[in-house]
Amino acid sequence: MQLIVKKNPTELAKAAADLITKRIKDTLKTKDRFTIALSGGSTPKALHELLAKPPYLQQIPWAQLHIFWGDERYVPIDDEQSNAGMAYDTLLGHVYTPEDQIHVWRTDLEPEAAAADYDRILHDYFGDTGPTFDLVLLGMGDDGHTLSLFPGTEVVHEQTAWTKAYFLQQQDMYRLTLTAPVTNRATCIVFLVAGPKKAEPLKEVLEGAFNPDKYPSQMIKPDHGELIWLVDEKAAADLD
Repeated sequence: MQLIVKKNPTELAKAAADLITKRIKDTLKTKDRFTIALSGGSTPKALHELLAKPPYLQQIPWAQLHIFWGDERYVPIDDEQSNAGMAYDTLLGHVYTPEDQIHVWRTDLEPEAAAADYDRILHDYFGDTGPTFDLVLLGMGDDGHTLSLFPGTEVVHEQTAWTKAYFLQQQDMYRLTLTAPVTNRATCIVFLVAGPKKAEPLKEVLEGAFNPDKYPSQMIKPDHGELIWLVDEKAAADLD
């Protein structure tokens, strides 16, 4: 595990953009495509806006990217809560990646069918064994959740399925999510964490006892890949 601390969210977004650009270029030296799973939330939004501008706009071969999402709220893509909608507004609407290489969760299907559809897409891409995504971007909530793995939910401990749909009582909505096992098969996982409200959960996730029912982000432990935590000073304030 690598921990990188930046002064503020602006510097954090730039560090993430630099890291992503380098990994894309390095990977495409030996492969013809780069698979990335995007995240929702405010911190990735700033990153998206940066990637959609020079110099990153020109440096990244967008046509060779295959884009996925770690999770999604079960809402239409034009809903302000949609992770995919946010990504189109801030990034994908400004770059050229072929539409058949962009894989949104199908919220026009019933939740269980949407999860099954995404499971099929993933198995078609990656097969049943070996690594999955070249890069997974994750955030962490104030409650220590990541993806749609929320404290106290059964999906946190899912060991077999790659995708899940379930009703999240506290939000009164369905969530669609990758599970920890398929995420942990990625070549690289990058958490982006910023702000003072993240300080206490970040300390518990990184330095506390293993308690994924309370801090689900602890379930993210790559099988063979890299794990990078990119955080700002306020989020890192409680770390030893």
